Amino acid sequence: MMIHAVAEQPSTFKAQESLRVLVGDDQADVLEALRLLLKGAGHQAVTVDSPAALLRASDASRFDLILMDLNYARDTTSGQEGLDLLSGLRAQGNTAPVVVMTAWGNIDLAVEAMRRGASDFVQKPWDNARLLETIRKQSRKRSESDMDLARHVQQKLFPQRPVAMRTLESTGKCVPAREVGGDYYDYLALSPSRTAFVLADVSGKGIASALLMANLQASFRSQSDLAQHDPAQLLAAVNRLFYDATPPEHYATLFYADYDESTRTLCYLNCGHPAAIVVREDRTVERLESTTTVLGLFPKWSAKQGRIELRRGDTLLLYSDGVSEAGGDSGEEFGEERLIGLLQAMRHETLDRILDRIISSVQSYSGAHQSDDITAILLRAI
Repeated sequence: MMIHAVAEQPSTFKAQESLRVLVGDDQADVLEALRLLLKGAGHQAVTVDSPAALLRASDASRFDLILMDLNYARDTTSGQEGLDLLSGLRAQGNTAPVVVMTAWGNIDLAVEAMRRGASDFVQKPWDNARLLETIRKQSRKRSESDMDLARHVQQKLFPQRPVAMRTLESTGKCVPAREVGGDYYDYLALSPSRTAFVLADVSGKGIASALLMANLQASFRSQSDLAQHDPAQLLAAVNRLFYDATPPEHYATLFYADYDESTRTLCYLNCGHPAAIVVREDRTVERLESTTTVLGLFPKWSAKQGRIELRRGDTLLLYSDGVSEAGGDSGEEFGEERLIGLLQAMRHETLDRILDRIISSVQSYSGAHQSDDITAILLRAI
């Protein structure tokens, strides 16, 4: 049997995550050696012995990475079969990273393989540690690329411009603690004179919370007509949809503010969310406390509504707990009082400048590690 790997001993390199790898080579001993190597590193290997079989397998199932030889006919060393296979994979729309292997590799062949879509190139006989590191590196790149795309998509779910109203200015921003997060904010145009401002915080972090956040946004968008007569009816419908879509342990806190500029009144529902802060033109402060329970825990839901008037110069801040509960070096939270102080001191500044100062102050206070999403909507009556 030909010796294909430099190191014969079992691998001691354990995978940071278990990958499903499709391995293609026409030599049974190579396939078995690679299968054992990948298994020892915590990965699952599916092996095939021909280009046609590899294309069928990649089309039938999802793989995290493809590891494939460039030469399959025993009397061929050109790598043409492998190059054609790379083209076939891309024609399928396969996006898994591909690492190619050949015993007869050269720079020109490696360059052509990369041009056809390969992510990396390894020569036989391979070094076990180097091969596993190549696989880890490509998997890491793929994960980073996927997360960058998810972050970009999620940012597009947030409002891209302020609401145009005659008597109210607005701005909003979300800074996730990770690439994606579970905080959500939105503006819903209900009528020519009414706009709803929504800010929510889905429990948990990461991809799962981001998916639930997208579900919550879709629910609000699809049910927004219900708010024409009764905002509580809208939230009851959203609660039911969210309850049906979420695991039992997940829920969302939420603040819903419905502003009617024909009367300058703001109707609100606070669903277990941090109290919104109103700073009046004369610097007095009001807190809009919780009026009902969180969304998603119970199938049936009802709420009381609050109502206030926003007079010219009044400022309203909606925010997630990643703002007020950000921890400093001393263990003390950033807190409401610091927020109120910033709003009072900067009440004549532009909303964008105030919001940027709030976010930068929270980030500076909590230091290098941001443990939770930072999300806020700032409104001012004009």
